[in-house]
Amino acid sequence: MHRTGRLAASKLTLIGLSILLIAALGARAQDEPQGEFGEELAVTEVLLDVLVTDTNGNVVIGLGADDFVVRDQGEVVELTSASFYSNRRFAASSQAAQRANIDQDIVPADRVFILFFHDDRPSNPGALTRATMDAMRFYSAWVREDLLPNDYVAVVSYDAQLKVWQDFTKNKADVEAALARVLKGGRDPGTAWPSRVPEEADGPSLLANLPLGKQLKKASRRIYDALRLMADATADIQGRKNLIFLSWGFGETTAYGGYYPDPRYYPNMIQSLNDENVAVYSIDLISTTRQGSLLDRGINNSLSLLSDDTGGRYYYFFDTFAAPLKEVNAENNGYYLLSFKATYPMGDEGYREVEVESVNPQFKVRARKGYRYGA
Repeated sequence: MHRTGRLAASKLTLIGLSILLIAALGARAQDEPQGEFGEELAVTEVLLDVLVTDTNGNVVIGLGADDFVVRDQGEVVELTSASFYSNRRFAASSQAAQRANIDQDIVPADRVFILFFHDDRPSNPGALTRATMDAMRFYSAWVREDLLPNDYVAVVSYDAQLKVWQDFTKNKADVEAALARVLKGGRDPGTAWPSRVPEEADGPSLLANLPLGKQLKKASRRIYDALRLMADATADIQGRKNLIFLSWGFGETTAYGGYYPDPRYYPNMIQSLNDENVAVYSIDLISTTRQGSLLDRGINNSLSLLSDDTGGRYYYFFDTFAAPLKEVNAENNGYYLLSFKATYPMGDEGYREVEVESVNPQFKVRARKGYRYGA
């Protein structure tokens, strides 16, 4: 009886040890990474340039990361930083700068503008209207009077292909001369001959990142391609880039007069513009001359959609071209650069949509609508 009891006790002890061992192994398995069965994740930093204005259109300063709500694919993400960049120095006291979340020691940021002209003369010989000539006159005055010494400007156009009339420069006289050449038309001097591209550009350059000659003509047969190539050519330029797009509208309309964004080209164009932080400010040529037919109003919607999808603005029915140009200049006196960490499966690539809001509902926020990730 005693021996049997000891055997029974021994069996119970072994069973108890087995249970403890299994439990310990299970806990260890939960603590340890899954190894080859786990999914490898890549982490990237996403930067969003954001314009914040009040009800009067003035740039809002003094905001921090807690003042924004950012959603990546619908999910709220935690911001790692929110920095304010301006083309001007903050002239108030250091205490005021600290309260406004502004670093007084930061050198004023260079602004980047691309003056993009949609030249419809090859398909419509009568397209050189008084409105176009007026636009060039006001553009020249804007360059001469409103731009600051640290503003970079490039001048490009599209007729049957993309043409670069002036690469990025701070020289106002060169920009005005390029505007005059656009009005005359013909072959542009910038992209016709590869030998004319500087080996080392002093500052940002479009020509250094674009195909040239016949390759450029082949690659930019559609306005969608021209805008996409323009965006990709600015990839080396950090921060916000402002593309001022003077156009009659583009694309096709439906039988009911609505704009039809071509699914073969429009998404890729928008993704490139968003990925490279290019905001499009569309200035409508049709609305300056007449109310337009149903077809015209449908084409105009292409400009509205383009600006809305890139965080820019669409301008129509204004008194003179000076009005939209001055607004573009004023609202780009400062912007916020937000950053957050995004994770995705290693080796994956694609496009994600983002939304940016201000905690204060009285502030108006404009930002790009997405970014590319992966290879």
